[in-house]
Amino acid sequence: MVEGSGTGSSPPFPALLVIDDSGFNRLLLKRRLAELGYPEPAMAEDGRQGLDAIAAHRFDCVLLDLEMPVLDGIGVLEALRGRAHAPPVIVISAQTEMSGVIRCIELGAEDYLPKSFDPPLLRARLNAVLEKKRLRDLAAERLAALEAELESARLAQIGLVPRDVGALAQGRVTLAAYMEPARQVGGDLYDALRLDDRHILFGVADVSGKGAPAGLTMARTVGLLRSAARIAMQRGETPCPAALLALANDDLAAENPDMTFVTACLGWIDTQTGRGRMALAGHDAPYIVGAAGLRLPVGLAINPALGVLEGLPYQAADFALSPGETMLLYTDGVPEAEEGSGDFFGRARFEAAVLEARDAPPAALLTAVLARLAGFTRGAMPADDVTLLAVRVG
Repeated sequence: MVEGSGTGSSPPFPALLVIDDSGFNRLLLKRRLAELGYPEPAMAEDGRQGLDAIAAHRFDCVLLDLEMPVLDGIGVLEALRGRAHAPPVIVISAQTEMSGVIRCIELGAEDYLPKSFDPPLLRARLNAVLEKKRLRDLAAERLAALEAELESARLAQIGLVPRDVGALAQGRVTLAAYMEPARQVGGDLYDALRLDDRHILFGVADVSGKGAPAGLTMARTVGLLRSAARIAMQRGETPCPAALLALANDDLAAENPDMTFVTACLGWIDTQTGRGRMALAGHDAPYIVGAAGLRLPVGLAINPALGVLEGLPYQAADFALSPGETMLLYTDGVPEAEEGSGDFFGRARFEAAVLEARDAPPAALLTAVLARLAGFTRGAMPADDVTLLAVRVG
């Protein structure tokens, strides 16, 4: 049976629970706590009742007897271990039970208290445990607030890229894209933009570093490339990918005290003919996959990454996709994904996954590659952002 006002619907602070099979010990602790100015504790007569009380209410500290019938103190601590929001525990012990106390400390008990219940010692140990809990709760609140802010930033970042790349399909071209930050806010990006009734601009980029700083640079890069492309469109021009990258580079490099750089793969495609033009900025060339197998575009120069130095020249090259071929752009988070032992997914596995899905539409191809990647990493925490963009000519 659980007794005491500490388990009411609005328990006084701090909320305490005493778990002890001895009625004398429960009464003595109740009096000692009252003398020290603490509120009346809740009472449980054995470990099972104590666990039921902890499941039903939030306590700031539990005073737990070590030796009890039904379920002893060690059993209670084993049941609480790893449980979310488990309260801190002070073990009540006799001097002859020190080996059991040590086991309780190993299981997560904060402290122990001799059964003499000396008031100054009781106050000191209880105050210390309650203060540590207060600090932990404060840290948890601040972490939750930070997580909420980062989630808001993540949603804002996702809003910067097209939500439905597939809706941009036109002519003979279909598209699909995927982006998953390693943290709430990442430094990868993909983008696709209709330039006119037959041309689509598309690309992926990877910002050095991770977290909020990389996310801000990512947002800035998206804005620069889109603005430059729209200015060219207003002039009646088909934007040159090399010129767009050069403009973005000059802006990023002008104010870059942290030397944050961006690698990018940017191109446009004629949705009627499958021909296009592309430029790289320190980025890996995309794969082209189809009935003939897997290949790389011919003649693509790897220009410098964006943001390193102003005034750098950038070069572009033409490409052509035949009917049934798909161009797959990606960031290095795919081949460099790791599984638990530190082995990399690597290009061989990546290319095998792409070849296996060569005949699939863009969305299905990405799904197949990501499934192979997930099977390799087996739930390991990602070390880098993962971004893919597929452009297929039907």
